[in-house]
Amino acid sequence: MNSDIIFIYDGQCPFCNHFATLLELKSNIPNIQVKDARNNPQDLPKGYDMDTKGAVLYIGGEFLHGANAINWICAQVKSPSGSLLKLISKTFSSKARTEFIFPFLIIARRIALSFKRVPNKIIN
Repeated sequence: MNSDIIFIYDGQCPFCNHFATLLELKSNIPNIQVKDARNNPQDLPKGYDMDTKGAVLYIGGEFLHGANAINWICAQVKSPSGSLLKLISKTFSSKARTEFIFPFLIIARRIALSFKRVPNKIIN
């Protein structure tokens, strides 16, 4: 892991995948790298469960998980170059809103994966 900021997400989740694409292409966050945990399971730290808590963010030797990761990222997005990312960053830059909404996103992820017949669990 050589980048300053690494966002590890579930590439089979359509919501996570779209967010990661927006993040990579339109967030204007310098030195961010996105990695699909299903294609790079070795990058998912041991003990971090994407099924129950969501994405993982690595920042300078420290890991943030789930709502904390999304909140941190969205707080960093200052001038997004897309209207959807602008809406997402405004919504999730508030820690209270993120903590309230995030459990529903985890449920939506599980439902989307079940429709795709993809296991929720990512084994690393």
